[in-house]
Amino acid sequence: MSNTYYAPHGGHPPQTQMTADRAVFTEAYAVIPKGVMQDIVTSQLPFWNDTRLWVLARPLTGFAETFSQYIMEVQPGGGSDKPELDPNAEGVLFVVEGEMVLTLAGEKHTMVPGGYAFIPPGTDWQLRNESGEPVRFHWVRKAYEFVEGIDVPEAFVVNENDIAPTEMPDTEGRWATTRFVEPTDVRHDMHVTIVTFQPGGVIPFDETHIMEHGLYVLEGKAVYHLNQDWVEVEAGDFMWLRAFCPQACYAGGNQPFRYLLYKDVNRHPKLKINAL
Repeated sequence: MSNTYYAPHGGHPPQTQMTADRAVFTEAYAVIPKGVMQDIVTSQLPFWNDTRLWVLARPLTGFAETFSQYIMEVQPGGGSDKPELDPNAEGVLFVVEGEMVLTLAGEKHTMVPGGYAFIPPGTDWQLRNESGEPVRFHWVRKAYEFVEGIDVPEAFVVNENDIAPTEMPDTEGRWATTRFVEPTDVRHDMHVTIVTFQPGGVIPFDETHIMEHGLYVLEGKAVYHLNQDWVEVEAGDFMWLRAFCPQACYAGGNQPFRYLLYKDVNRHPKLKINAL
């Protein structure tokens, strides 16, 4: 199986472009459309060379609480020997364009589009673009919630094309999820998966649940019901959904609607609001 993934390339819109866009920011959800990801909103990171990034989500009052998410763009020869500065941070990398070399505890892994890596907290890792073209990848970060008596999960590198999607019950394959870890493995306190809807596939009810979500649309388009609103989304758009935000969707167009999905799982909710 071969998949395509949308990746931003930046740039700057002309003065003739209409100012209005599809961006939405509310206390229940946010939509950051692909047109927002221009040169002017990129950031830099310490100890990363020839690299820029778009920050899609970060912990913020009234916004994401449990995670941050970046789209990284590393030029040929760029990368980092000291990529993660927080010893408690776990991460997931997902390649959408180009090629990179990830070194985990001295072992090198060449990652291409569809490549997925889980990096536990405290891991010794480095990343380099040894190719002749830029590489673009998602980096999802979360403060790992240690539990006494539960081991920290090990690092791994896979490619989504080598994993069979799991069909949702009674959907005749119209709705499926590519899972990179077992849902019952409580060592993991976050899941980053890929959800696929065939054209016409639906979430037929308003999901209303404790998991916070970050959704980056990799391919296709859909109409999403978020809280009390209907919004159109397409490849390159990012959505943040607060815990308990009602959500449903209808996949449109003539190609699959696919997104990279983050959610927090397998831990007790904090009993104090400021205990994050």
